[in-house]
Amino acid sequence: MNKRKLLNIIIFIIVMVNWLKMVFVFTDTALTSIGLSSLKYFTVLSNLLEAAACVVWLINGNEKIKYVAAVSVTLTMVVVLTFLGPLFGYIPMFTGVSFWMHLIVPVAALLEVLFWSKAKFSKKDNLIACVPLGLYGIFYIGNNLINGRGQWPHTNDWYAFLTWGYPIGFLFFAAIVAVVYLIGLFIRKVRERH
Repeated sequence: MNKRKLLNIIIFIIVMVNWLKMVFVFTDTALTSIGLSSLKYFTVLSNLLEAAACVVWLINGNEKIKYVAAVSVTLTMVVVLTFLGPLFGYIPMFTGVSFWMHLIVPVAALLEVLFWSKAKFSKKDNLIACVPLGLYGIFYIGNNLINGRGQWPHTNDWYAFLTWGYPIGFLFFAAIVAVVYLIGLFIRKVRERH
């Protein structure tokens, strides 16, 4: 078995073990939930996308889904490092399951696509990589518009993006979409040099 196949198996196992811990066991870190409510977090969804991408790649070698998933999980790491870490503290953001989903899986997925993928990704692929976040953003903002923000700990604004109001929340969303595109662009440009 080659190293890349082994890495994909390991990433899949890491994601599934940590998500199943959230679903069936317990969770004691910030921005995590017990049970299927854990699926409200983009971190969990992007890690599950990465796990699915690992399976697809192992079956048929599809590089594009690996690219899209790597962009999504890298976004989670970037948001934690630049926004959520300063807001909620870095220790809670990198403890328990969050250590694996905010750091280890994103770093592994990013490095895999940067250095082991042989594919060249197009501008269209770069736009497609924005789709998971775009769909999530529509759900997140839509849920808050329909159901209201609520009060902690029963808030619909679990990432606190709407703390300063909806206009600022929309700006956050636009900025994060731009970050996703830039992450995808960075990967594309590195891949073009190899």
